[in-house]
Amino acid sequence: MDNNYLEEQINDIDKRIAANKELLEDPELKDLALAEIEELERQKQELVESAATPMSEPDESNDSEESDVNPNVAIMEIRAAAGGDEAGLFAGDLLRMYLRFAEENKWMVEELDRNEGGIGQIKQIVLNIKGKDAFSKLRFEGGVHRVQRVPKTESSGRIHTSTATVAVLPEVSANEVYINPADVDFEAFRSGGAGGQNVNKVSTAVRLVHKPTGIVVTCQTERSQLQNRENAMALLRAKLWEIEQARLSSEVGGNRSAMVGAGDRSEKIRTYNYPQNRLTDHRIGKSWHNLEDILEGKLEPVVIALQEASQI
Repeated sequence: MDNNYLEEQINDIDKRIAANKELLEDPELKDLALAEIEELERQKQELVESAATPMSEPDESNDSEESDVNPNVAIMEIRAAAGGDEAGLFAGDLLRMYLRFAEENKWMVEELDRNEGGIGQIKQIVLNIKGKDAFSKLRFEGGVHRVQRVPKTESSGRIHTSTATVAVLPEVSANEVYINPADVDFEAFRSGGAGGQNVNKVSTAVRLVHKPTGIVVTCQTERSQLQNRENAMALLRAKLWEIEQARLSSEVGGNRSAMVGAGDRSEKIRTYNYPQNRLTDHRIGKSWHNLEDILEGKLEPVVIALQEASQI
């Protein structure tokens, strides 16, 4: 990987350190300059480590059993789709539902990336969810989710239909999906959002472009560029794994025994009908008439029904 961009950032930090050292002779500015130098030295060390760390290497020590999908880690991506502002609000509702479900299961949730719209709207968010059976329980949530309800801004009471897409990917080891560093364009940029005085002084957010497929991933929630890059690589491996699984599934075609699909992003899987307080999963033709409870995280009965159907 070309580290020129990182080297430029390190050189910039060196210049700022030198400028602060000139202020040490001023008694009124000495303490501030020392604090700034300490913070800049810390940021420089992170950038040096990031430049020195290889993007990805295959691990030949793992056997095939150890490289299987981890049932306890899920990467979830929620995106607003058709429906404008209402789709963004619905994506926010789905996020809240899954966060509540994670609380019910005592899972740890780490936010990897977020792109917000207006108040309460989610354009896109990526979560790393860890805990007992996290991927096993969430794997069938992937697909197009449709909502039917009267938006708060609708004065005539007309029901609108909007959609959001969900993708659920497993944690994939570098041994399972090897990424050639030469195939990845790396860019560091300044993370947006509120923060303290040290936020945005260096470019800690990370964007990766996988040139053979055109896949773009970003991670910007960690203060460390190295951690953001590791998270971005994990997300990229998961997306490449998803593409390969889709290819294999298309090859076996009718041999797939499960009634429940593998989470194709274009497959309409579920409708949330607010006027009827009903959730319907179209893959198994089953409805639940406690939509409010489900949106509060009481998703377990739906998950169990999907898991049972997948075994048929």
